[in-house]
Amino acid sequence: MASDLNLPESLYEDYSTPDLPVHGPASVAYWIQALQSHETKERALLILSQNKEIRKDLAPLLWNSIGTISALLQEIISVYRTLSSPNLTETASTRVSNALALFQCVASHPETRKQFLKAKLPLYLYPFLNTKDKEKPHEYLRLTSLGVIGTLVKSDNPEAIRFLLQTEIFPCCLTSMEVGSDLSKQVATFIIYKILLHEEGLKYCCVLADRFFAVARALAQMTEKLVEQPSPRLLKHIICCYHRLSQSPRACDGLRCCLPLWFGDRKFTSQLHVRSSKTPISSS
Repeated sequence: MASDLNLPESLYEDYSTPDLPVHGPASVAYWIQALQSHETKERALLILSQNKEIRKDLAPLLWNSIGTISALLQEIISVYRTLSSPNLTETASTRVSNALALFQCVASHPETRKQFLKAKLPLYLYPFLNTKDKEKPHEYLRLTSLGVIGTLVKSDNPEAIRFLLQTEIFPCCLTSMEVGSDLSKQVATFIIYKILLHEEGLKYCCVLADRFFAVARALAQMTEKLVEQPSPRLLKHIICCYHRLSQSPRACDGLRCCLPLWFGDRKFTSQLHVRSSKTPISSS
């Protein structure tokens, strides 16, 4: 399932040959320090985000260096005022996406994940998930933000699941399932599924009828669109969500009246089966 959350490299500018190597501790420290300067911040964001897999201790270094998380947060907040207007540029979106990629690095590391949640940093991503603009700059931010949340749920950490439930992540994911690209829909549906796997998450979804039907409606609408635009990976996540919901007696009553009729249509399932055979789906 890890491959389902790997964001495409096209989200970021190609920066495979930076001016300085990032392997040594001195160069890493240099680029982290460069985040503090307006003149070097954009380049530092690119280098560190593109090479974040090279140094396994990058997350602790980012978290424990003075002013670094604040600098990343300032970068993220800087585009809030343009989210509801057509003024968000791809350049600004790319910069923030790179800052979010470093947030994802911090969220994925076992030594920094707890502090990341304790500081309530995921809340700063929610504005990007609640926007309904479908333009490319907004989609970059939506997808990268979902990548951070997806990293948190992949850890199967009850504390992370509890935090996301308490901060109303469900409506954010439902918005992404409605207006996002196919990849955003995949990650948002995967997040819903991983939360549902926890008893607390399943109970949260099913305790209120309005909440359950909001999720069921989003799943059904995505299924309808798959008739014209098949997406085996997205279908897999949708079916996983339905399967998990069916394990709740309360949800079963609702599913009887809102399960997509297309699931019983042989032409629909065979069409997706043909596409699936051409595009292998990685196992969970």
